[in-house]
Amino acid sequence: MAEAHWYVVHTYSGYENKVKIDIENTIKNRNLQDQILEVSVPMQSVVEIKNGVEKAADKKMFPGYVLIHMVMNDDTWYVVRNTRGVTGFVGPGSKPVPLTDEEMAGLGFSRSDVVVGYEVGDTVVVTAGAWKDTVGAIKSINESKKTITISVEMFGRETPVELAFTEVKKM
Repeated sequence: MAEAHWYVVHTYSGYENKVKIDIENTIKNRNLQDQILEVSVPMQSVVEIKNGVEKAADKKMFPGYVLIHMVMNDDTWYVVRNTRGVTGFVGPGSKPVPLTDEEMAGLGFSRSDVVVGYEVGDTVVVTAGAWKDTVGAIKSINESKKTITISVEMFGRETPVELAFTEVKKM
């Protein structure tokens, strides 16, 4: 499978959040979770002073742009490019150019290589959340989402449960 990169998509001004929601819905509908990993509208906290009163607010860092972490192929390009409110990818012509790791670090997105201390078949205990103290065997590991799926017995049936790496520990 090809490697995922960050791409910049130009949108109509004011449509950034609508584009984000529409792309996320399309990801769910078309089962593209493994190809389009994250859609982001970078925000920054600012303090506004109006009528002598300070008020904290979030402002878009790049009005008219959305960042997408995805594997570029014909399907993902088509899905993003044909989302209502998207005018196109940033790059020369019709060829999108991914952002470099240095550019992403400058935006506050750092690439962290996750070293997973788990393997399929390991027995783990859940340390947080609704499944706390539940014991289960790892069925699958998703490094990009930083989650594992364990199988727990519920009502006499094996049930898959997806948990974050931080919510489990090896037995």
